[in-house]
Amino acid sequence: MDVIVIGAYGSAGVVVAERLAEAPDVELTLFDDGDPGGGLCILRGCMPSKELLSAGEHRFLARHDDRLAEPPSVDVERTVERKDDHTANWATHRRKAVHKLADRDDVEFVRESARFVDEGTVAAGGETYSADYVVVATGSVPNVPDLDGLDDVPFHTSAEVLDATEFPDSAVVMGFGYVGLELVPYLSEVGGVDLTVIEHDDRPLDEADPAFGDALLDYYREQFDVDVVTNARERRVEPTDEGVRMHLDTGEAVDAEALYLFTGRRPNVDGLDLEAAGIETGEGWVRDTMQARDDDRVFVVGDANGREPILHVAKEQGGVAADNVLAHDADEELDAYENVHHHVVFSGLGALPYARVGHSKAAAESADEAFVHVSREAADDGVFKTKAVPEGRASLVVGTDGTVLGWQGLHYHADVMAKTMQIAVEMGLDVREIPDRAYHPTTPEILDGLVREAASEVHSTEPTD
Repeated sequence: MDVIVIGAYGSAGVVVAERLAEAPDVELTLFDDGDPGGGLCILRGCMPSKELLSAGEHRFLARHDDRLAEPPSVDVERTVERKDDHTANWATHRRKAVHKLADRDDVEFVRESARFVDEGTVAAGGETYSADYVVVATGSVPNVPDLDGLDDVPFHTSAEVLDATEFPDSAVVMGFGYVGLELVPYLSEVGGVDLTVIEHDDRPLDEADPAFGDALLDYYREQFDVDVVTNARERRVEPTDEGVRMHLDTGEAVDAEALYLFTGRRPNVDGLDLEAAGIETGEGWVRDTMQARDDDRVFVVGDANGREPILHVAKEQGGVAADNVLAHDADEELDAYENVHHHVVFSGLGALPYARVGHSKAAAESADEAFVHVSREAADDGVFKTKAVPEGRASLVVGTDGTVLGWQGLHYHADVMAKTMQIAVEMGLDVREIPDRAYHPTTPEILDGLVREAASEVHSTEPTD
């Protein structure tokens, strides 16, 4: 069996390649023209962005703590330099993994971009290659919205922020999702930028229950002095002598020196010529089995399919796709990719991260679950006060039979608690059987408080004789 993987340096592509390389009787041809090569997460995504956020977090926590004197300044040039050094090392490690695969007799690596010329056939570097299966793992690119006047105005995306050592005095921001929530406080804290953010709805953080979005909105306004304009949409933008002017559907106009686009990412499939293989993109174009709707022998994984552009999801999808390629060839039943919702947003420079595993209250209601819901403020636990980070909250959704269905945290260290709660949700633990045993003084005390209250609520819903 011959298999082509387009986008072998990315997180999804390398998982597919490594898993199929271990399967018997599989001939692999891997394509990637990435320079330096390493995938979005390593080069322009999660890892380098956290390097910047950590520098901003150190300054913010010092400024946030009234027990300390003047907060330190951030050496931006050194921060970017260290980010570049680390990124280069991570990318080298990824390339070595792919090149090691190519040392095998049954694996060929082609450092070129590839495009379809027919069903099961791609062209790259002036050559054509045919295979029984093709796996597309080409990742994503920044999404540039269709906005009147945008072609006439310079703008910055997240990619430019990662390399920036100088910042404008003021800026207007489009996009307040994951990217905006992480980079807006960085621009404010480290860059000293006077920011106006356009939020289309009442609050940010669509996946969260409203109380979390409201808390985060207040936090950004109070702690980072960010002007968030809610329930407004961009109508057009135009250049001015001082920079840009953004016109909103509310009739307001925002003037600023610069424009930042944090408007998400879209699948990087434009150069693949998918139509040559008879594949049309659009709603539902990739099935749960990771197969293209129009061709069972083409699998699309990771950001390229647009289903859930998150790093760990890309890796999981890569594993499912590799197994399904083998199953399809053996005429066996294929598995659908299913995952428990598990996301972390490094909001508030990582000092106030948001994490969710499983159901939120709203999601449980939509799923018609019978449940109890409890919530807790971080300030209710003294340990957060001792660490001078008393802001935030957490909640727990538990079935009336005691099964842990979901958890949300918006507080210090919520990111590192996510794995614990993922275990609780995915193993279907009974909240009444989770040990109430924190080691004082530790921030997971907030979990113990939720568990105690939820267990009490479940007990109160049990029928009595």
